[in-house]
Amino acid sequence: MSNFAIVTDSCADLHEGLRKEYDIDYVNMRFLFEDKDYPASLDWSAMSYTDFYNLMRRGVRIKTAQVPREEYLQKFESYLESGMDVLSVSCSSALSASYALSLKVRDELMAKYPERKIICVDSLNSCMGLGLMCIWISKLRSEGLSLEQTAAKVESEKLKMNQFAIVDDLNYLKRAGRVKAASAFFGTIFQVKPVIISDAIGQNFAVEKVKGRKPSISRIIELFTAAYDRNFPFDTIAVSHADDLATAQSVKERLKETFPDKNIMISVIGPIVGASVGPGTVSIYGFGSEVTVNKAN
Repeated sequence: MSNFAIVTDSCADLHEGLRKEYDIDYVNMRFLFEDKDYPASLDWSAMSYTDFYNLMRRGVRIKTAQVPREEYLQKFESYLESGMDVLSVSCSSALSASYALSLKVRDELMAKYPERKIICVDSLNSCMGLGLMCIWISKLRSEGLSLEQTAAKVESEKLKMNQFAIVDDLNYLKRAGRVKAASAFFGTIFQVKPVIISDAIGQNFAVEKVKGRKPSISRIIELFTAAYDRNFPFDTIAVSHADDLATAQSVKERLKETFPDKNIMISVIGPIVGASVGPGTVSIYGFGSEVTVNKAN
């Protein structure tokens, strides 16, 4: 196996079992409320995801913070000291400062460890879009691709990661202000659900509006099915939810009817993205057609 570490961040939504299986490490972002500061653990070590989303349902405002510089520094250096190179795969730079910070720490450490390598990748994704990308990278590594070969392949293919999501309550998105082209959706129309993708520059972008939760769920399944590439050499699809397991399971069952030969996993949307999208959000991720929305000519 190629000798490099894969390091991501708290937006990857990879639980401990997946991280161990695919040998993926991560650095913690933070979330804060009521003057308390918690690590955005991928294993929900600070509190359960149900407690987290219930706080939001009760109107508690949860803020988020980027990875502390010292954590990136310690994580990267621990691998460099052991003789390993690092492939750092960060949450979209349009949503987080992780990628920019990873570059700064890389430059600092390269002066100290000139014989080692750190390559930093802006995934242009979050949640299980980022998580699936990390699993795919692990598989490429196990096939013997070098650090440079793996990074180059990810850069060339990362816009093929598709996200189709809906939120249950528009107020969380409106307050967070992290979804582009959404102003038209924030009107007085009852039960309007924007369909949100990760666009070609890595921002969350509202591309459609659907009235009603059930029709919106059906629509993201339809859009994902149309975009999905059965021939891409990675067979896993992810369904993510913000404390709505029943809907996620229903979506998985419906996808399984169309893709019976694919591995379809369910994951929980972590606290960093969850703080912006709110409880009840459901999303689907998988490799498919290249994302071209807002792509520069």
